[in-house]
Amino acid sequence: MELQLYNTATRTKEPFKPLRPDVVTLYVCGPTVYNRVHIGNARPAVVFDTLYRLLGHLYPCVKYARNITDIDDKIMQVAGRTGEAISEVTQRFSEFYASDMAALNNLTPTHIPKATEHVYEMCDMIARLIEKGYAYFSQGHVLFSVTAMPDYGALSGRSLEDMLAGARIDVADYKRHSGDFILWKPSTLDQPGWESPWGRGRPGWHIECSAMVEKHLGESIDIHGGGHDLIFPHHENEHAQSCCVHDGKPLAQVWMHNGFINIDGEKMSKSLENYKLVSDLLGQYPGEVIRYVILSAHYRSEQNFAADLLDSAWRSLDALYGFLRSAMLVETESVELADSRGYNALLDDLNTPIALSELHRIAREMQQATGQARAKLKSELLGIAQLMGLLQQDPTVWFTQLRGNNVISELAIESAIADRHKAKSQRDYARADAIRRDLEDAGVILEDGRAGTQWRRSQ
Repeated sequence: MELQLYNTATRTKEPFKPLRPDVVTLYVCGPTVYNRVHIGNARPAVVFDTLYRLLGHLYPCVKYARNITDIDDKIMQVAGRTGEAISEVTQRFSEFYASDMAALNNLTPTHIPKATEHVYEMCDMIARLIEKGYAYFSQGHVLFSVTAMPDYGALSGRSLEDMLAGARIDVADYKRHSGDFILWKPSTLDQPGWESPWGRGRPGWHIECSAMVEKHLGESIDIHGGGHDLIFPHHENEHAQSCCVHDGKPLAQVWMHNGFINIDGEKMSKSLENYKLVSDLLGQYPGEVIRYVILSAHYRSEQNFAADLLDSAWRSLDALYGFLRSAMLVETESVELADSRGYNALLDDLNTPIALSELHRIAREMQQATGQARAKLKSELLGIAQLMGLLQQDPTVWFTQLRGNNVISELAIESAIADRHKAKSQRDYARADAIRRDLEDAGVILEDGRAGTQWRRSQ
């Protein structure tokens, strides 16, 4: 089966054909670093990390860029409130973001470009847009002229006529048309700014990504990803700028967008104060649990996020790690994933819910199998899990880590006891003793008696 991806631009799922057979280019919009990120920011990072892993399995070279927006009015507001330099604010929250994403088992992208390091490239692109007649200077601003692009709105499926007709009356007087968007805006003396042909100022949001894509990945790339909320205006405007400056070349062949996250059935928003910070969740759950929950829903669907889902995901991972622990002495071998239903589910537009169900099916079969069949099943299980960023830990480490209330779960304890009984029945007393020691390290005391093995916590 070949890789199939849903393309927002065509509204269809289609076979993926890279522009070059040896290199795949992927760009994903990253965070604006003015605070700790919430679970909604984590979803695209996990989704496109999974795609990055899958592409890396299919192609010899994948260039993945995920940017950092480190100049923005919200960042300026935080710096003004705390008295810090803007660079201090952005550096701190960039490091927090990197730490949070690493805790969710996300790989480091090939490029992590920062907006402030690409102002020269932005100014160059703006100058080319002016020269080609797609942008104009007005009252210290440079704006993109949406009416100069005949098919503006095609990506988001919006009619330019409808957008202009529905615009508010109080349009800024420096705009020729209400839909025109800012490429460059003036900065006051107390605001950050750079010298440019249009005076001291700073870039608009949309031009940042277009310039960084061009520099690190090329004029036209294979895949551009981000959250559904970015389709309009951000991705529409990115596409417009890049397409016009490159004489009609599309910015991306495939546009991919993940759905929203709801919290306990309600849309997540700061006004409702129901957003969940990744850092807070990591204080209660392992990062792999959070990743499992994100992957439990198809990336294009809306996803509900609730404590019971996290607890259920934790139990599911306990079960999978329990199966792996019982097979720790089984040597893995090279297997071809092409015939694996879990692997083919990933090829089918990242159908991670099906792939997760296949992990559990394979694990159960592995538990019953023996010999080479068991080795192949273990290899298949780990091969698919690696593409999903799951089951990356040693099972022993997984079961001895401190948990939400600094305790190992009851399900994990019972699973370990069952593994110990099996080891003893197979006369593998070294393994049985190792499991006892692991539980003791986790604060669990085993007591063997006529009624079987009982356990209690040491604290």
